[in-house]
Amino acid sequence: MTANDGEKEKELIKKNEFIDRVADREAHKIKARNEKNRNIWFGLGMMGTIGWSVAIPTLIGIALGIWLDTKWPGRISWTLSFFFAGLVLGCLNAWYWVNIEQKKIEGNNE
Repeated sequence: MTANDGEKEKELIKKNEFIDRVADREAHKIKARNEKNRNIWFGLGMMGTIGWSVAIPTLIGIALGIWLDTKWPGRISWTLSFFFAGLVLGCLNAWYWVNIEQKKIEGNNE
């Protein structure tokens, strides 16, 4: 193998790397064009899902707390306690949905 063969091999490797980069960028552009309209509606739907996944457990916690305050009044406020518990549960629920969607997006990008 001569020095000239080594240079040709390096050029060929560089060309293949360039072709791979161009192919990846083109695939990304085609995917973005196909999902252009989906992204707007997907984003709005995701905001709604996250909002409801926080709001519903919070409201259930408040309702349960009010009911417990009427049945067993005491020094601690059941309403405030269950409001906080519902809010924490709702935030964990929202994090779960966001995490699932992020994994889907990362899986599509690879």
